[in-house]
Amino acid sequence: MMQTHESRSQDEAKVVTSNKPVSLEKNRRSAKRGRRHANSTNSSRGTKTTQKVNADQAPDVAKVGGEGDSTPRRGGFWGTLLGGGIGLVIILFLVVGQMDRGPDASNPVQGAIPAQYKPDRAFGYLTTLCDLGPRPSGSSQMKKQQQALKKFFETQGAAVRMQSFEIRHPETGVPVGMSNLIASWYPNRPKRFLFCAHYDTRPFPDRDSANPRGVFVGANDGASGVAALMELAHQFSVLPEDVGVDIVLFDGEEFVFEQGRDDYFLGSTFFAEKYKMEPPAVPYQAGVLLDMVGDRELKIYHEVNSLKYARSVVRGIWNTAEELGVSAFVSRSRHNIDDDHIPLNQIARIPTVDLIDFDYPRPGFGAPKYWHTEQDIPANCSGDSLVAVVWVVHQWLQKQ
Repeated sequence: MMQTHESRSQDEAKVVTSNKPVSLEKNRRSAKRGRRHANSTNSSRGTKTTQKVNADQAPDVAKVGGEGDSTPRRGGFWGTLLGGGIGLVIILFLVVGQMDRGPDASNPVQGAIPAQYKPDRAFGYLTTLCDLGPRPSGSSQMKKQQQALKKFFETQGAAVRMQSFEIRHPETGVPVGMSNLIASWYPNRPKRFLFCAHYDTRPFPDRDSANPRGVFVGANDGASGVAALMELAHQFSVLPEDVGVDIVLFDGEEFVFEQGRDDYFLGSTFFAEKYKMEPPAVPYQAGVLLDMVGDRELKIYHEVNSLKYARSVVRGIWNTAEELGVSAFVSRSRHNIDDDHIPLNQIARIPTVDLIDFDYPRPGFGAPKYWHTEQDIPANCSGDSLVAVVWVVHQWLQKQ
């Protein structure tokens, strides 16, 4: 789900459910069009900076002019100096990019992860989801996934319900059924928190240069957030006595066939609108979105929109990570991302942070790119990364 994301306009999603509230279309305009728009930043205030230098755009070096021509030419001293300067800039960019990633990006923690958080179990959940194949909204694989997840969360003690709605297929116009899965623990407790992810996969690996209409199983972009929440569910037997939790899996996060035309965040927008129009007796104090948290080279930076809407939650989670020695959490801003947390913040007014590693697997010239390609597979993910994130958010929750 990432590279530099295209920005979305604020057009509404076309909902055809017969019991649609009057304000549904108006509120839906707050959803973005153009999946996770990411602007790289280097400051905590989200100042946009250029992250890439295109070597192909460097000035050509011409040869020196005719004999006796004293005019400086691009191929002479000045050309050599200019070419060398450009080369130095590229080298510095590569070095800084590697330093920014950290000395050992493959190890998400400085010490040992407690035994109650099980990397093999979490990774097993991820591979099981991917074994279903592509899971776009409305597909048979999505239905199988919904049935399996409903059963799983019920075995973990949750009350599970499906929040269903319909949209029209952006290409054919036929109705497509979608459902958010909502699993609740201790619904009557006075302090409630939301943990969420999307569980649909993009229809095709549209960023794959070799096969953009190939098979996309979405190991990191789709399965990782779900697998992490499945692992987190094992920890809910130990919570503060006044804390209750909902896990929500959003459908239709990226049911996109044509960039710039089709709407994103359909499930989270529908959820946020329902939440606003029918507020629960006990509102959420905060929300945490897990997206692309399975990268083998995990680095999670402050996300700029999260700082804007939920700065105290960001600080609490990153402070917890620092206390635990989880080095995968980096206390700097890097990306400004539109994701499922946008409707939660803007429509439902739930202060929600986005935990996401947008660099999959790493930034820099020549680095491989797995986002929205056929290479987004379990082999490029890590159970250690999943449980490092689970450890942090669970310990943060314990403090609330």
